[in-house]
Amino acid sequence: MSFAHKTRVAVLRGGPSSEYEVSLQSGDTVLKSLPEKYQGIDVFISKEGIWHVHGIEKSPADALKHADVAFVALHGQFGEDGKVQRILEHLGIPFTGSKAFAAAIAMNKHHAKTALKGLKGKVRLAAHKAFSREDILARGAHAIFREIPHPSIVKPNSAGSSLGVNIVRNFFDLEFALEKALEHSDTVIIEELIEGREATCGVLDGFRGEAHYALPSIEIIPRKLSPFFDYIAKYSGKSEEVCPGNFDEKVKCEIEEAAKAVHKELGLRHYSRSDFMIHPKRGVFFLEVNSLPGLTPESLLPKSLRAVGSSLPEFLDHVISLSLKKR
Repeated sequence: MSFAHKTRVAVLRGGPSSEYEVSLQSGDTVLKSLPEKYQGIDVFISKEGIWHVHGIEKSPADALKHADVAFVALHGQFGEDGKVQRILEHLGIPFTGSKAFAAAIAMNKHHAKTALKGLKGKVRLAAHKAFSREDILARGAHAIFREIPHPSIVKPNSAGSSLGVNIVRNFFDLEFALEKALEHSDTVIIEELIEGREATCGVLDGFRGEAHYALPSIEIIPRKLSPFFDYIAKYSGKSEEVCPGNFDEKVKCEIEEAAKAVHKELGLRHYSRSDFMIHPKRGVFFLEVNSLPGLTPESLLPKSLRAVGSSLPEFLDHVISLSLKKR
């Protein structure tokens, strides 16, 4: 097929985010995996938020003026918090992934969990509370320690890839955890630590005849030195990921139904991936949702696609087609 007849796909990667490096890898994988009928346009966004095409600085409008659709391969701040989506919506460019409002809610862990409270019976949530930077500085760690469940887990409210996440079992843990979480977000969420088996489950819209198709759940067994699936484990390959996960049918079904319920309730679009913890006695707990899960060679979504006989090129074709349908 000649370039004149190919659909031009602007692949957005990089960006002003702590997940910049992961985004570069995701974008590179997308560019290399696009089916033949697409022409990829590499749109690099620097850590300072400057857009480039072929190494030349461009405004977002100029960077995208020859594109038929944008594939958002960004992660974390700017990419998953609704900011780039607002730019694309303003420019009238079709794009992959969720719209701005839904992306912003999903990225904010506290807002997402608040929105999901109405799904009792479908989605189980751990006790949690959010604290702003101002709260923490004004009240101090001692006061916060008295309010939170023990043990607990401290997370940046708006960051992915498990950056800045730490377990708290005593006061000294809390001081360290708050400091690390605030490096990635101005708000911290502290929630009850649910100990058990980790799982993740992707959801894909309009796939194989289902409005919301749940991909097989993956069981994540972290590296021995890590208590959970942290950034190093995610992107170094130093974790064992079993796909499909070795869960009994009841648990598998609960994970998949919860992932679909989260995707639908938050108004997410095209695809997402939700993370869960399975407590041996209390069941499946929702942790967080990724509206733009990673697409690197080490990422989980491509592994679950392969488990159902699909592939990354088929996934890209499907998602791009969804993006262009409502043009």
